[in-house]
Amino acid sequence: MQQQSEAERIIELQEWVDGWEQGDTGFHTPTVHKLLETHLDKVLKGRKGVRFFFPLCGKAVDMKWLADKGHSVVGVEISEKGIREFFEENKLKYSEEPVKDIPGAKVYRSEDKAISLYQCDLYSFSSSTEGQFGAIWDRGSFGSINLRDQAKYIPLIQSLMANDCTYLLVTFLYDTTVHKGPPFSFSKEQVQSLFGDTCNVELLQGGTPTEEEEFPEVLYLLTLKNK
Repeated sequence: MQQQSEAERIIELQEWVDGWEQGDTGFHTPTVHKLLETHLDKVLKGRKGVRFFFPLCGKAVDMKWLADKGHSVVGVEISEKGIREFFEENKLKYSEEPVKDIPGAKVYRSEDKAISLYQCDLYSFSSSTEGQFGAIWDRGSFGSINLRDQAKYIPLIQSLMANDCTYLLVTFLYDTTVHKGPPFSFSKEQVQSLFGDTCNVELLQGGTPTEEEEFPEVLYLLTLKNK
Protein backbone atom coordinates (compact mmCIF):
# COMPACT_ATOMS: atom_id res chain seq x y z
CA MET A 1 0.00 0.00 0.00
CA GLN A 2 2.99 2.27 -0.55
CA GLN A 3 1.19 4.64 -2.88
CA GLN A 4 -1.62 5.29 -0.39
CA SER A 5 0.54 5.76 2.71
CA GLU A 6 3.07 8.04 1.04
CA ALA A 7 0.43 10.03 -0.81
CA GLU A 8 -0.21 11.93 2.42
CA ARG A 9 3.36 13.31 2.42
CA ILE A 10 3.04 16.72 0.77
CA ILE A 11 6.04 18.96 0.16
CA GLU A 12 5.33 22.59 -0.60
CA LEU A 13 7.42 24.60 -3.07
CA GLN A 14 8.76 26.78 -0.28
CA GLU A 15 10.34 23.73 1.35
CA TRP A 16 12.48 23.19 -1.75
CA VAL A 17 13.43 26.88 -1.79
CA ASP A 18 14.33 26.73 1.90
CA GLY A 19 16.40 23.61 1.30
CA TRP A 20 18.52 25.43 -1.26
CA GLU A 21 18.91 28.43 1.03
CA GLN A 22 20.06 26.16 3.86
CA GLY A 23 22.41 24.15 1.67
CA ASP A 24 20.33 20.99 2.02
CA THR A 25 21.12 19.77 -1.50
CA GLY A 26 22.42 16.25 -0.99
CA PHE A 27 20.74 15.27 -4.26
CA HIS A 28 23.21 17.40 -6.24
CA THR A 29 26.17 15.62 -7.77
CA PRO A 30 29.25 17.65 -8.81
CA THR A 31 30.04 15.40 -11.78
CA VAL A 32 28.17 14.33 -14.90
CA HIS A 33 25.71 11.59 -14.05
CA LYS A 34 27.05 8.18 -15.06
CA LEU A 35 23.72 6.95 -16.37
CA LEU A 36 23.45 9.90 -18.74
CA GLU A 37 27.05 9.53 -19.82
CA THR A 38 26.70 5.79 -20.40
CA HIS A 39 23.44 5.93 -22.33
CA LEU A 40 23.78 9.22 -24.19
CA ASP A 41 24.03 7.49 -27.58
CA LYS A 42 20.61 5.89 -26.99
CA VAL A 43 19.19 9.35 -26.39
CA LEU A 44 20.83 11.07 -29.33
CA LYS A 45 20.28 8.31 -31.90
CA GLY A 46 22.77 10.02 -34.17
CA ARG A 47 21.09 13.41 -33.91
CA LYS A 48 23.08 16.63 -33.60
CA GLY A 49 22.04 19.79 -31.79
CA VAL A 50 19.30 18.13 -29.73
CA ARG A 51 17.13 20.30 -27.48
CA PHE A 52 17.09 18.83 -23.95
CA PHE A 53 14.55 19.52 -21.23
CA PHE A 54 15.57 19.23 -17.56
CA PRO A 55 12.60 19.23 -15.15
CA LEU A 56 13.55 20.41 -11.64
CA CYS A 57 17.07 20.94 -12.94
CA GLY A 58 18.78 22.35 -9.86
CA LYS A 59 22.36 23.22 -10.79
CA ALA A 60 23.09 19.93 -12.58
CA VAL A 61 26.49 20.02 -14.30
CA ASP A 62 24.97 17.74 -16.95
CA MET A 63 23.48 20.86 -18.53
CA LYS A 64 26.82 22.46 -19.33
CA TRP A 65 28.24 19.09 -20.39
CA LEU A 66 25.50 18.72 -23.00
CA ALA A 67 25.80 22.34 -24.14
CA ASP A 68 29.54 21.85 -24.61
CA LYS A 69 28.68 18.97 -26.95
CA GLY A 70 26.61 21.28 -29.16
CA HIS A 71 23.17 20.62 -27.70
CA SER A 72 20.85 23.15 -26.06
CA VAL A 73 19.19 22.91 -22.67
CA VAL A 74 16.03 24.30 -21.12
CA GLY A 75 15.52 23.69 -17.43
CA VAL A 76 12.92 24.56 -14.82
CA GLU A 77 13.86 25.16 -11.18
CA ILE A 78 12.01 26.90 -8.35
CA SER A 79 15.16 28.05 -6.56
CA GLU A 80 16.77 31.27 -7.75
CA LYS A 81 19.83 30.40 -5.69
CA GLY A 82 20.22 27.06 -7.46
CA ILE A 83 20.03 28.71 -10.88
CA ARG A 84 22.50 31.46 -10.05
CA GLU A 85 24.92 28.95 -8.54
CA PHE A 86 24.80 26.92 -11.74
CA PHE A 87 25.95 29.83 -13.87
CA GLU A 88 28.45 31.15 -11.35
CA GLU A 89 30.05 27.81 -10.53
CA ASN A 90 30.42 27.03 -14.23
CA LYS A 91 31.78 30.53 -14.90
CA LEU A 92 29.06 31.29 -17.45
CA LYS A 93 27.90 34.81 -18.18
CA TYR A 94 24.12 35.06 -18.19
CA SER A 95 21.20 37.41 -18.59
CA GLU A 96 18.01 37.59 -16.55
CA GLU A 97 14.55 38.69 -17.66
CA PRO A 98 10.89 38.22 -16.69
CA VAL A 99 8.81 35.63 -18.50
CA LYS A 100 5.92 37.32 -20.24
CA ASP A 101 3.48 34.42 -20.08
CA ILE A 102 4.28 33.21 -16.54
CA PRO A 103 3.56 35.82 -13.83
CA GLY A 104 6.43 36.15 -11.37
CA ALA A 105 8.75 33.88 -13.36
CA LYS A 106 12.21 34.73 -14.64
CA VAL A 107 14.38 33.12 -17.27
CA TYR A 108 18.16 33.05 -17.00
CA ARG A 109 20.05 32.52 -20.27
CA SER A 110 23.69 31.84 -20.93
CA GLU A 111 25.43 34.39 -23.11
CA ASP A 112 25.45 31.99 -26.08
CA LYS A 113 21.74 31.15 -25.51
CA ALA A 114 22.53 27.44 -25.30
CA ILE A 115 21.18 27.15 -21.75
CA SER A 116 17.91 28.70 -20.57
CA LEU A 117 16.76 28.12 -17.00
CA TYR A 118 13.28 29.12 -15.89
CA GLN A 119 12.70 30.01 -12.28
CA CYS A 120 9.08 29.06 -11.74
CA ASP A 121 6.68 26.38 -10.62
CA LEU A 122 7.12 23.45 -13.01
CA TYR A 123 3.37 23.31 -13.61
CA SER A 124 3.38 26.90 -14.87
CA PHE A 125 5.69 25.84 -17.70
CA SER A 126 4.26 24.45 -20.95
CA SER A 127 5.03 23.81 -24.59
CA SER A 128 3.79 27.34 -25.35
CA THR A 129 6.80 28.63 -23.39
CA GLU A 130 9.61 26.84 -25.23
CA GLY A 131 8.00 24.40 -27.66
CA GLN A 132 8.72 20.68 -27.59
CA PHE A 133 11.98 18.84 -27.04
CA GLY A 134 14.02 16.13 -28.68
CA ALA A 135 15.18 14.71 -25.35
CA ILE A 136 14.35 14.84 -21.66
CA TRP A 137 16.73 14.04 -18.81
CA ASP A 138 14.65 13.37 -15.70
CA ARG A 139 17.06 12.53 -12.92
CA GLY A 140 14.99 12.36 -9.74
CA SER A 141 12.38 14.93 -10.74
CA PHE A 142 9.55 12.44 -11.17
CA GLY A 143 10.59 10.62 -8.01
CA SER A 144 10.56 13.83 -5.97
CA ILE A 145 7.16 15.27 -6.81
CA ASN A 146 4.20 14.80 -4.52
CA LEU A 147 2.44 11.59 -5.49
CA ARG A 148 -0.85 13.44 -5.88
CA ASP A 149 0.80 15.58 -8.59
CA GLN A 150 1.47 12.67 -10.94
CA ALA A 151 -1.80 13.46 -12.70
CA LYS A 152 -0.31 16.86 -13.64
CA TYR A 153 3.31 15.86 -14.10
CA ILE A 154 2.93 13.02 -16.58
CA PRO A 155 0.68 14.87 -19.08
CA LEU A 156 2.97 17.91 -18.85
CA ILE A 157 6.08 15.90 -19.65
CA GLN A 158 4.36 14.08 -22.50
CA SER A 159 3.15 17.39 -23.95
CA LEU A 160 6.77 18.55 -24.08
CA MET A 161 7.89 15.50 -26.07
CA ALA A 162 8.39 15.97 -29.81
CA ASN A 163 7.51 12.95 -31.94
CA ASP A 164 11.15 11.80 -31.95
CA CYS A 165 11.78 12.62 -28.29
CA THR A 166 13.78 10.23 -26.14
CA TYR A 167 12.94 10.51 -22.45
CA LEU A 168 15.53 9.20 -19.98
CA LEU A 169 13.72 8.64 -16.69
CA VAL A 170 15.61 7.85 -13.50
CA THR A 171 13.54 6.42 -10.67
CA PHE A 172 14.42 4.80 -7.36
CA LEU A 173 13.72 1.33 -6.01
CA TYR A 174 14.13 0.57 -2.33
CA ASP A 175 12.50 -1.07 0.68
CA THR A 176 9.60 1.22 1.57
CA THR A 177 9.35 -0.31 5.04
CA VAL A 178 12.76 1.21 5.78
CA HIS A 179 12.58 4.52 3.91
CA LYS A 180 9.83 6.96 3.10
CA GLY A 181 9.96 9.37 0.21
CA PRO A 182 10.86 11.61 -1.31
CA PRO A 183 12.48 10.37 -3.39
CA PHE A 184 9.72 7.82 -3.81
CA SER A 185 10.23 4.22 -4.84
CA PHE A 186 8.68 2.85 -8.04
CA SER A 187 8.64 -0.68 -9.40
CA LYS A 188 8.90 -1.42 -13.11
CA GLU A 189 5.22 -2.36 -13.06
CA GLN A 190 4.28 1.01 -11.60
CA VAL A 191 6.31 2.91 -14.20
CA GLN A 192 4.70 0.86 -16.96
CA SER A 193 1.24 1.51 -15.55
CA LEU A 194 1.82 5.26 -15.24
CA PHE A 195 3.44 5.87 -18.63
CA GLY A 196 2.53 2.84 -20.71
CA ASP A 197 -0.67 4.13 -22.27
CA THR A 198 1.17 6.70 -24.37
CA CYS A 199 4.83 5.66 -24.18
CA ASN A 200 7.00 2.68 -24.95
CA VAL A 201 8.86 1.91 -21.71
CA GLU A 202 12.26 0.20 -21.88
CA LEU A 203 14.27 -0.69 -18.77
CA LEU A 204 17.89 0.19 -19.48
CA GLN A 205 19.66 -0.34 -16.17
CA GLY A 206 18.91 -1.32 -12.58
CA GLY A 207 15.62 -2.66 -11.35
CA THR A 208 16.84 -4.77 -8.43
CA PRO A 209 17.12 -3.33 -4.88
CA THR A 210 20.66 -3.55 -3.49
CA GLU A 211 22.14 -3.27 -0.02
CA GLU A 212 25.09 -1.22 -1.30
CA GLU A 213 23.02 1.85 -2.19
CA GLU A 214 20.53 3.61 0.03
CA PHE A 215 18.47 4.77 -2.94
CA PRO A 216 19.33 2.56 -5.96
CA GLU A 217 18.62 4.29 -9.25
CA VAL A 218 16.73 2.65 -12.10
CA LEU A 219 16.93 3.97 -15.66
CA TYR A 220 14.18 3.80 -18.28
CA LEU A 221 14.03 5.01 -21.87
CA LEU A 222 10.60 6.25 -22.92
CA THR A 223 9.45 7.11 -26.42
CA LEU A 224 6.02 8.12 -27.66
CA LYS A 225 3.92 5.40 -29.19
CA ASN A 226 2.93 5.87 -32.80
CA LYS A 227 -0.25 7.89 -33.04
